[in-house]
Amino acid sequence: MSELDKLEQGEWYHFDDPAVVARKTRAAQLCQEFNAIPATQPAQQVAKAREILGSAGVALSMQSTFNCDNGQNIHVGDHFLSNYNLTILDIAPVTIGDNVMIGPNVDIYTVNHPLTPQGRRDHLGKGSPVVIGNDVWIGGKVTITPGVTIGNNVVIAAGAVVTKDVPDNMLVGGVPAKVIKKLPTR
Repeated sequence: MSELDKLEQGEWYHFDDPAVVARKTRAAQLCQEFNAIPATQPAQQVAKAREILGSAGVALSMQSTFNCDNGQNIHVGDHFLSNYNLTILDIAPVTIGDNVMIGPNVDIYTVNHPLTPQGRRDHLGKGSPVVIGNDVWIGGKVTITPGVTIGNNVVIAAGAVVTKDVPDNMLVGGVPAKVIKKLPTR
């Protein structure tokens, strides 16, 4: 089984494998091209973003800088808005619903590394998908860790580190993020 096969099946893979590195290099090049487009040319930004992403719905708005590991594993719904300095390490799929707003300096990670010294010396990684529902607002400087599912109508307070699934209709915050209160559904 190739390292890309292992990666795509959620198994431990060698992140310095040439095929894995080539995928990341392609994504880095496309992100550099996106980040070089002036803000005065939003149509070009949207076109380049659509080239990077696996899929995107209507009304896509992404500010630079944007960085990712693959791009093709990122799927965003309608009316997606991301502010400055979004990083999505999409070794595994990242699925984002409709009407999602992401604040500045947000990090979404799907890749993890071993807890053992030998595993890290062997340059192993393992991907776990991230799912973000509809009508979600992610505040500035939020970090979302591998394998997390965020429900619909969720607000994540600025600076939170989300390490566990978040149910629908919740405001969460803190490090690690915890439920602060239930949100109205209208």
